[in-house]
Amino acid sequence: MAKIAHEAILQTKEATAMTGKKKNSLKIGLLKEITFQENRIALTPLSVGLLVEHGHEVILESGAGSASNFMDHHYSEQGAQITQDPREVYQSDILIKISPPTLAEVEKMKPRQVLFSSQQPSLMDIEVLKGLMRKQITALSFEYLQDEGCHLSVVRAMSEIVGTTSVLIAAEYLSNVFDGKGLMLGGVTGVPPTEMVIIGAGTVGEFAARTAIALGAQVKVFDSSVFRLRRLQSNVGSRVFTSVIQPVVLNKAVQSCDVVIGAMRAKNGRAPCLISEETVSKMKPNSVVIDVSIDQGGCFETSEVTTHDQPTFRKYDVIHYCVPNIASRVARTATYALTNIFTPILLEIGECGGMNNMIWANPGIRSAIYLYHGNLTNKDIANKFNLPSKDLNLIVVSNL
Repeated sequence: MAKIAHEAILQTKEATAMTGKKKNSLKIGLLKEITFQENRIALTPLSVGLLVEHGHEVILESGAGSASNFMDHHYSEQGAQITQDPREVYQSDILIKISPPTLAEVEKMKPRQVLFSSQQPSLMDIEVLKGLMRKQITALSFEYLQDEGCHLSVVRAMSEIVGTTSVLIAAEYLSNVFDGKGLMLGGVTGVPPTEMVIIGAGTVGEFAARTAIALGAQVKVFDSSVFRLRRLQSNVGSRVFTSVIQPVVLNKAVQSCDVVIGAMRAKNGRAPCLISEETVSKMKPNSVVIDVSIDQGGCFETSEVTTHDQPTFRKYDVIHYCVPNIASRVARTATYALTNIFTPILLEIGECGGMNNMIWANPGIRSAIYLYHGNLTNKDIANKFNLPSKDLNLIVVSNL
């Protein structure tokens, strides 16, 4: 009996080690964003309160949440430590921020730290990567983070916001206030509805279509994939004009519409440029172009990057809105969407007994890791810089 009991205890200990069910107190740091016009923050005060309640420590650089209208006292009232010195934040176990780290920020990080941030391979700098590798950082990219349904959770959440917001932006620039056509997006009884073309039937296109249809606009959606068009048609729940991208049909629709939203994305590299300068020159005066894909080069030949301070320019008497970070325009809403994703992850890391156990236990987290203790594990980044990459699964198993 004693032998059986001893074996049972050993099996229990082994199962606990494999599943990582050992609670661990974390020190989580939130830096003030230094990237131009990045207004979001990863955690709300209430989320910080929840983390503190579970025994974790949260340290916040003063003013980090002010752009999202979360003041320092909102965080301190929930148990966060507020500091004027960012060097104290860099001593955290987990550093969580929105924008990719700069070289100056990497130099301040401590060795073997865990970093949560955005990081698109196409925008990454080799010196930043080498700096992270030298410090043996374990780094997670929001863009690759997957939920239980294998969906890119952060990308989808931000795309929903951008899709809806882009239509509201279009409504603003159609009005007389911004020297537009003087049209109300949608229409009223006896007045023809506003015509809108959406290029791209992904999440951005779907939520743009939802919002435009709800406002009463006449919507046409173009995409290269019949599958995505069919999915949009089904998800929107109402019949909407859809078409595969045929240049003649697309150009004709763009020239006759009041608003066109470019939402085509590329998995890697540049977004496809689908609308030529000649087509834009034939659009109706004071029409509105919103290029959501401008961060990947843009869908329109006439697109140029703009900012939230000066969001538009005119070319061929067509209003162009080409701000890369539209979600920062509604930073508080975006912050709520982000904190709903990050807070459960941070709590689970604590419950698992640390980041290493979390990576082993959660495939969605594992898919987002591009550096593990300084080892490059992301093939897209490795291919861009012609560097060797390692299989994260094999690394984690060998370290257990």
